[in-house]
Amino acid sequence: QVQLVESGGGLVQAGGSLRLSCAASGRTFSTNTMGWFRQAPGKTREFVAAISWTGGSTYYANSVKGRFTISRDNAKTSVYLQMNSLKSEDTAVYYCAASTGVLFPTITPAGYDYWGQGTQVTVSS
Repeated sequence: QVQLVESGGGLVQAGGSLRLSCAASGRTFSTNTMGWFRQAPGKTREFVAAISWTGGSTYYANSVKGRFTISRDNAKTSVYLQMNSLKSEDTAVYYCAASTGVLFPTITPAGYDYWGQGTQVTVSS
């Protein structure tokens, strides 16, 4: 099993920045890709960004490309999402997820095996 705990969410004005963290523990050696997803009220969960543990390859949704940056530490213990130039449409619960799959990028929720509890990000306009 892999445990994921997100932190760093909060309320920020449009144009501001937030940095989300995801602490990973347990059998992290079994995972290959880490991802961030978000879900706004009344909407389906959508892909935001992914990073491979090995090599650090990254992939972003078009809606966040150039504004968000995903990163990880080499010990497979933490993943981060730096969010800049935030917009009201970025408001959502953000989830960290881990995939044991070998394909990269994995951008559908079904491709991930473990999930955190989520952290709320609210952007006021």
